[in-house]
Amino acid sequence: MTPIHCVNEFIAAIEQRDVDHAISFLHDEISYENMPMSPIVGRQAVADVLNGFLAPAREVQWVVSRQWAVDDVVINERLDRFKLGSGWLELPVAGFFHVVDDRITVWRDYFDLSSYMNQFNALTND
Repeated sequence: MTPIHCVNEFIAAIEQRDVDHAISFLHDEISYENMPMSPIVGRQAVADVLNGFLAPAREVQWVVSRQWAVDDVVINERLDRFKLGSGWLELPVAGFFHVVDDRITVWRDYFDLSSYMNQFNALTND
């Protein structure tokens, strides 16, 4: 499996809200780094976080507008969309994935945390 295929399959599992399948693409010692926050290390810890932010969403779409692979690193520009309450939370994201032996070892996302929080609060307090 190529690094791009691994990342695409991971994203497809996220969109299906299938955390068990999604974490099958992660290395046991994955480091998940949402750049405004501290890293989350370990497959189960990442599963817990994924379950937490996917659970309130009725639908999930991670729309990849651009994607490149350089050796074992996949870089993408996405719009992460979560159907919450009466609308969609939409978050522009730049993602970096380091893939070794068909498993994501580092997943680093860059986004605006205040935009996420403002939208989340507005959509869940209707």
